[in-house]
Amino acid sequence: MTLSPTLSAAIIVIGALWLALAAMLLVVAGRRMSRANKVLGAARSLSKLLSAAPARPLLVSEGGAIDPDQALLHDLGLAKRPASLDELASAASLSDKDRERLMQAVDAARLSGAPVDLQITFPDASRVYEIRGGMADDPDHEQAVLLWFFDTTAAEDQRQRLSRRLLQTEGALDSLTQLIENAPFPMWYRGPDLSLGLVNAAFVTAVEGDTAAEVIARGSELIDGGGEEGARAGAVKALETGKPFSRVQPATIGGERRMLRLVDVPLPGGAVAGFAIDIQDLEDARVELARQIQSQRDLADRMTAGTAQFNADGRLDFYNQPFAIMARLDPDVLDDGPHFERLLEAMREKGRTPETRDFPAWKRERAEWFVSTDEAIEEDWILANGDHLRILGQPLPDGGLRLVLEDRTEQVRLASARDTLLRVRSATFDNLFEAISVFASDGRLYLWNRRFCETWGLDEAWLAEHPRVDELVPAIARSLVNPTAAAQVREQIRATTAGRKSGSGRVTFTDGRNFQFSAVPLPDGNALFTMIDITDSTRIESALRERAAALEEADLVKTDFVENMSYELRTPLTSIGGFAEMLSQGYAGKLEPAALDYVSAIIESVGRLSTLIDNVLDLTRTEGSGLPIERERVDMAGLVRNAASAIEPRIAEKEQQLSVEVDGSTGVVSGDARRLREALEHVLRNAVDYSDNEGRIEVEARGTEERVIITVSDNGPGIPEVELPRVFERFHKTHGRRGESALGLGLPLTRQFIEAHGGSVGMRSVEGEGTTVTITVPREAP
Repeated sequence: MTLSPTLSAAIIVIGALWLALAAMLLVVAGRRMSRANKVLGAARSLSKLLSAAPARPLLVSEGGAIDPDQALLHDLGLAKRPASLDELASAASLSDKDRERLMQAVDAARLSGAPVDLQITFPDASRVYEIRGGMADDPDHEQAVLLWFFDTTAAEDQRQRLSRRLLQTEGALDSLTQLIENAPFPMWYRGPDLSLGLVNAAFVTAVEGDTAAEVIARGSELIDGGGEEGARAGAVKALETGKPFSRVQPATIGGERRMLRLVDVPLPGGAVAGFAIDIQDLEDARVELARQIQSQRDLADRMTAGTAQFNADGRLDFYNQPFAIMARLDPDVLDDGPHFERLLEAMREKGRTPETRDFPAWKRERAEWFVSTDEAIEEDWILANGDHLRILGQPLPDGGLRLVLEDRTEQVRLASARDTLLRVRSATFDNLFEAISVFASDGRLYLWNRRFCETWGLDEAWLAEHPRVDELVPAIARSLVNPTAAAQVREQIRATTAGRKSGSGRVTFTDGRNFQFSAVPLPDGNALFTMIDITDSTRIESALRERAAALEEADLVKTDFVENMSYELRTPLTSIGGFAEMLSQGYAGKLEPAALDYVSAIIESVGRLSTLIDNVLDLTRTEGSGLPIERERVDMAGLVRNAASAIEPRIAEKEQQLSVEVDGSTGVVSGDARRLREALEHVLRNAVDYSDNEGRIEVEARGTEERVIITVSDNGPGIPEVELPRVFERFHKTHGRRGESALGLGLPLTRQFIEAHGGSVGMRSVEGEGTTVTITVPREAP
């Protein structure tokens, strides 16, 4: 088939066009393919970049649907892909609070465009995410929110650890601050310029400041002065050496001089911290310890026992004089501090160690005392010359040893002498006249003499079995008039052995003998039982008792007679005195002067006789309780003066001198004024009567808080020493004197009156020099 040229040309043109079109398409396709490859490469790069990014995206659409990153789901441990944000929160087990916060943040971003920035903890995955985001720029998803999940688990853990450490540090800092502030000793901080920057309360108190700020402002220091002794000297030394610097210096704390240990510690940056410790008590204790050690050493020098002390190296550190004497070593040798073993060798050379076959081995055994676990080791050394030494070794806590030597030679000799003495005592004990026995603390008969067996008629062989006192009772009861008295012996021995009480008693035997027994506790816990035959003494005692009863009866008869006669004599005396008074007053007519003198003499004699009768009656009464005593307030000063005035006529008659001195302390007493005045007048009358003409009598009265003391002294001839014990006896007559004083009534009455008031009367007299009588009256009579 033949084509026309036109058709052919058309076909050619069309083919060329198709070819051109195909070429163009190929060019466009190539370009597009190149662009696609670039986009794909960019997408792959972006995907890799997104995978390597620290955040995971999550797209939340308007309806709540989500488009999560697969890596995010993997990190959250979600195997199933959630369709919504609420489903994601449920699957991840978010708390209600965190879910609500997440939803509110997404809604706020969608409504107002506010950025999302919150932190959410996913408990199931144990992860903490910081979620940031905002509205997504996506035309296909309007109102979509893009959230980026930043994994801050590690950072949060680190933050929490740092927070905990910060809290711990703050707590420790606060505690340290409180510790420093409340420390009982001063503490301070110095800046690089070495001026005070901080001080605690103890520092403020020590420098007597008000506040820490005030102390720092005025720069108060514990130590005064400058230079090497100043307060900053320690800080300078600490900075120079780079180490804590310690020193001891005195300081005045609270007005008292105290010894302080100052410590300065260098700090980074040139600052210095320091503290001060009061070591005054320690220094006092150290001084006291040194004093005690010296006192112990001084005491050791005065001991009779020899004492030596060795240090941990075994060398002699101390010894006393008795040790040097017992060891017979020269003090120069001991002063060199010889070793323990060398000291034993020196003592061996002087013969002051016991003889032994192997001295080196013996010496090594003694050297082991230094490490012995025993508190003390005792030994007896018998020396070649017969001396006996007791050795006491005491290991010391510091590894040393104290050695004590006691010379017991004399004790051994005394022990031998004691044994001899015991044998002599046994022989003497067996030949005593008294019946003697010793009972042990358990009541057994321990020791007896021959007289004990003979008195009770007991068998010696049976006593050798040491029977108990209970077994002795039936045996000794047979010999007594009253067998029950044997129980009294038993109980007395029990009381002496168990109760350590002494006792005595009497027993009568059937043969008429009387024995007095006594039980005495002995120092060793036993009881000594003795019996003495008092048969003859009992008979004499009975006779004396009968005679004493007869004398007492006679004395009562005499007393009754004196009392009756005193009362009987009063009646005629009263009549005589009354009639004499009537005569003197002219009832029977006017009398001549001579008759008036006779009547006056009668009246004076009646008065004196009445006084004597009253005195005799007072003496016949029972002393103390039988004498009526009034109770009233008595001015002793006035009483002394009145009594002295009453005796002045008699003193003027004998041309004597009377001196009365009443001290202001005399005061008053509670008692019978009449009896007290009579007592003093009796003493004054005796002093006047017993003193020669132109003699001197002195009366002195003074008082204390409890009593009044009156002293009457004269310069008369005094009283012989043999008569002094009897001057206060009733009716004792003094030879060479007449009148009431010679009858011995004054001083006995004085003593009776004063003792009735609870006081006392004393006399001191020297023959040829005079007599002094002292009366003591208590303020309040008993």
